[in-house]
Amino acid sequence: EELGRGDLRQASEKVWGACALAIKAHALHRRGRRIESHAELWAYKNEVAKVLGDWVRAVFRQADSMHRNFYENLATREDVEDALQEVEKLVETIERLLKQPGKGGKAPASPQP
Repeated sequence: EELGRGDLRQASEKVWGACALAIKAHALHRRGRRIESHAELWAYKNEVAKVLGDWVRAVFRQADSMHRNFYENLATREDVEDALQEVEKLVETIERLLKQPGKGGKAPASPQP
């Protein structure tokens, strides 16, 4: 929505928010606990990467750059679009994982090459 209006700062922050909420949902589902700080979020993304693959770390860093962009307003439209596309893959993958029986076991193969 914000991207369509050209509001790259707001779009960037929503990309970050979607990534952070997906990681938090995984933690709540798998561990039954809430992540309450950025430090916990940064650490827990490694747990998600153990389940889904190393591509999660790259997507998380890309989303974090969008969080920085909210304050610094340096990213191009292409940067925001790329980050959005990758975060959408992460969100969809975590959603599929959370729908599987059990408590967040191995997910299907990574959508990344």
